[in-house]
Amino acid sequence: MEIVFTVLILLMIVALSGVGLSLLPVKLPLPLIQIAIGAMLAWPGFRLHVTFDPELFMLLFIPPLLFADGWRIPKRELYLARRAVLMLALGLVFITVGALGYFLHWMIPAMPLPVAFALAAVLSPTDAVALTGIAGRNRIPANLMHILEGEALMNDASGLVALKFAIAAALTGVFSLHEAAISFVVISVGGLAIGAAISWIVTEIPARVLKFSEDDDPAAGVILTVLIPFAAYVISERAGCSGILAAVSAGMMMNIQSLRATIPSAVRVRMTSTWTMIEFVFNGMVFILLGLQLPHIIGRALIEAHQDGNAQVGLLIGYVIATVLALYALRFAWVYCLRWVASRSAAKVGIESAAPGLRTLALTTIGGVRGAVTLAGVLSLPVTLDNGAALAGRDLAIFIASAVILASLLIAVVGLPVVLRGAKRERNPHAAEERLARQRAAQAAIRAIDETHALLTDDMDETASARCADSTARVMDTYRLRLESLGDEEAPRVAARRSEIVETRLRMAALRAERAELLRLRTDQAINDETLNKLMREIDLSETAIVNRKRGMTA
Repeated sequence: MEIVFTVLILLMIVALSGVGLSLLPVKLPLPLIQIAIGAMLAWPGFRLHVTFDPELFMLLFIPPLLFADGWRIPKRELYLARRAVLMLALGLVFITVGALGYFLHWMIPAMPLPVAFALAAVLSPTDAVALTGIAGRNRIPANLMHILEGEALMNDASGLVALKFAIAAALTGVFSLHEAAISFVVISVGGLAIGAAISWIVTEIPARVLKFSEDDDPAAGVILTVLIPFAAYVISERAGCSGILAAVSAGMMMNIQSLRATIPSAVRVRMTSTWTMIEFVFNGMVFILLGLQLPHIIGRALIEAHQDGNAQVGLLIGYVIATVLALYALRFAWVYCLRWVASRSAAKVGIESAAPGLRTLALTTIGGVRGAVTLAGVLSLPVTLDNGAALAGRDLAIFIASAVILASLLIAVVGLPVVLRGAKRERNPHAAEERLARQRAAQAAIRAIDETHALLTDDMDETASARCADSTARVMDTYRLRLESLGDEEAPRVAARRSEIVETRLRMAALRAERAELLRLRTDQAINDETLNKLMREIDLSETAIVNRKRGMTA
């Protein structure tokens, strides 16, 4: 009963944090607010302490979030930025593990080298969710944001694989670079393949077995999609592969499969709304759980150090500052080298390329925010060795990792607005191709209307044919008006835009009147709730289409 009560409290806090964000006089990032609320709830007087089980956390929270990220991230942009993403997600991770690991061991001799490598491994993954929440959407340039999101998707796997081998070295004292390299390739490729295969198999079921149609309730198909990331993660981990990459690849495959013609539109609409809710709830739970753990870990370590003298407290804080500086220095140097090499390569083929811009370097460096995966990874360090002896340096590693998470969030909260000050906000980086797509779609619709009209009027008499022509003209006028509003000539485009705005207002007024009348009929008991819900859903979908169309017009 206590567990149920705790879960309900956390869900209520997630909802209130989202609602309360708009009520604050100063706009703060939602992740920071949720961490702060979690930290307040960790106060002993609230008696709300959630034991953080790393394995349970990785199974319950990480797969659906990575699945949603893989589903949402633009595949074309990810492919175009593949070199930068791989160099950050793989190259920077391994550089960080090696360089930072040796640095930590040199700075803290009491921390064994394998434990230092393990700490460096858990500090290497970044958290794009926290970055988006802190920076806001469309603030960071789109191409850079795609790189940071792709890095965060991939470096969780590389960092945790490096952690696995560091823990094995700490427990056994044996490490083989050749074996680790081969295992990494097998684990990564296996995870990607398993996740994609599971997502493909599950999305084939509605088309070939369940045979869903537009009239069927899409709830069963949506539930199947909710289970995909967990199945991909568990099966991949049981097979000795990367469950994280399996969840990512399952999301990417789901994005491809969901666009097939055999998947009904009702299923796609329900899936989108369901996963939007899941992503919001799980993201909020992750940051609140993070806030619940940080005060206990950091506070306990500082109190124990204070008992040994103020000098020990200063030493702990010094360790954290030095680790943060080393982490950001490595990231800045690596990004600078990558951009310098890219500019030199472009110059050799005659393409003018400027030196790395300071704003871009700063955004990429500060954008390396650490999050819950880092905490889960460091808490998974074993307490004892195989011989029963305590693992030296474990508590200090947990303290440093927790403090670095908090420091990286605060640095991003303060630093990103400063770096982004004066930068032009991108309105729509894909406006040209969106306009072309709308034109081509409208032209295809007009051709289809013509062909369908010809088929329909074959067996009609003169009266029916005239009525069909009127209907065809009304439908076609919508697309002709749309083409005029997307044209190159100024005067017709402005006139068409004005007509479309008027039409939009009329349609929205009509839909609101429909909704009000339906509610009045339900209040008068003229219709029941089932009829109301069915008709209200039709109105809501029509209104959503109009709103989306309106946003496209103003973009």
